[in-house]
Amino acid sequence: MAHAKLLLFDCDGTLVDSQHMITTAMAEAFAMHGLTPPPEAAVRRVVGLSLAAAVARLLPEADGDRDTIMRLVEAYKQSFQRLRMEGREEPLYDGMGEVLEALASAGYVLGVATGKSTRGLKSVLSVHRLDHYFVTLQTADDHPGKPHPSMVEWAMIEAGAAPETTLVIGDTTYDMEMALAAKARGLGVSWGYHGPDELLEAGALDVLDAVPDIVGAVREAGL
Repeated sequence: MAHAKLLLFDCDGTLVDSQHMITTAMAEAFAMHGLTPPPEAAVRRVVGLSLAAAVARLLPEADGDRDTIMRLVEAYKQSFQRLRMEGREEPLYDGMGEVLEALASAGYVLGVATGKSTRGLKSVLSVHRLDHYFVTLQTADDHPGKPHPSMVEWAMIEAGAAPETTLVIGDTTYDMEMALAAKARGLGVSWGYHGPDELLEAGALDVLDAVPDIVGAVREAGL
């Protein structure tokens, strides 16, 4: 039986540039609770993790205090929603729409695996009119956070793919580690949150510097 060729994209830092929304919402969440906001560089480092895991890393003094962490998570969500209602955007990286169209037209099955909530992901896809490209959506609402392999494993089930016919495309080491944990492969992109050397060290097949390069790199991966 032939398996589908699955391309599983990360969202923040891969499909869309969300860093300003994320860093602003996180700073507001901390300030709301009388805490010193973390440096923007520290926030960028945890993008891709589930929200609770990201907050826990940014506030190590919470030391497993679930109530404190979840209060900050809720404050972050409220801030993020307010920013979105005010018209702030998470812009699509230039050329990404054309890349998705080319890959879908070539017969690849597309999916998303993200630390975003399902609501947040669907909002982004709707704003940019990308909904129709993706067959499987895996979010932090339904899985352990990256780099746990659960998102990839369920995406493969939904898409009818196998590890050897699955490629995870993302900008963080969490994406690459998640791919390898699921026995799939990872392709890194340099326009997100972690550096090329880090991505290669985490197991990326290659690291791309331009969005249009994705199409050729997928073909070179033998998918």
